[in-house]
Amino acid sequence: MHMTQEQYILAAQPNPLHQRGASVCGAQVYPAVGIYGWRKRCLYFFILLLLVTMIVNLALTIWILKVMNFTPEGMGNLRVTKEGVRLEGVSEFLSPLYVKEIQSRRDSPLILQSDRNVTVNARNDQGQLTGQLTVGSEMVEAQCQRFEVRSTDGERVLFSADEDEITIGTEKLRVTGNEGVAFSHSVETSHVRAEPFQDLKLESPTRTLTLEAPRGVEVNAGVGDFTASCRKDLLLQSSEGEIFLDANSIKLGRIPLGSAVDPLEGAPAGTTYTKQTVYELCACANGKLYLSPAEKGSTCQTTSNFCLWS
Repeated sequence: MHMTQEQYILAAQPNPLHQRGASVCGAQVYPAVGIYGWRKRCLYFFILLLLVTMIVNLALTIWILKVMNFTPEGMGNLRVTKEGVRLEGVSEFLSPLYVKEIQSRRDSPLILQSDRNVTVNARNDQGQLTGQLTVGSEMVEAQCQRFEVRSTDGERVLFSADEDEITIGTEKLRVTGNEGVAFSHSVETSHVRAEPFQDLKLESPTRTLTLEAPRGVEVNAGVGDFTASCRKDLLLQSSEGEIFLDANSIKLGRIPLGSAVDPLEGAPAGTTYTKQTVYELCACANGKLYLSPAEKGSTCQTTSNFCLWS
């Protein structure tokens, strides 16, 4: 069978019926369009994977809601009430907490716990730090303009401290340390008393101990002894009144014995009274005391040379 050149050219050209469809009995017919082969299998696989992911997400969401105990009032131990937010049990905060008021239950204490320290800060409107309380493992530190400790009713100030002074408002301040209290500067008080059956000791190891009062200083030992000792001078001074010593017996120990020169009897200079058991107390112009042998009359005049020698 032989093909002409025109038939060969027509056979080599594409048939337009395959592209635009063929006309059968006057109707236009198009070829079928769809996804076949490996593309169809990939589409079904992605749809199945998306469905599984949705089911897993829904299951995890339900599990989280159950574990966290979500309710219309709050989440877990957290409850939202009309008065504010209420936490039950132990709560841990990993970031700063800003609240107006923290209050525990009426039958439970409020505990703030940290592995290192607990710090409470107070700031003004500009964000500047005005007060800070730090509770650490070694000390409790407070930084503020004024620190106060009040009574249970909040009316009396028991203790207050600022840059100028420290005030203790209690009726009795008790110090139980074995070494007592050491003050670097002056102390102003109306009454210093030891515990019953204990000794009261006022001591200045390296400096001077001074007791002053505008209307007088009273030292009273009800059932014990009063002892005043010093290394150098003990000064009892009254600017306007007198120094009154009232006791059953007044003893002055280690008073020197004065020597006498009696020109009327011709006694040599430096003669001392021997075998004398009774003496009188004499005073020099500079206030120094000495003993002089007692006779019918005063012998202080005859032994006044002691004041020149001393």
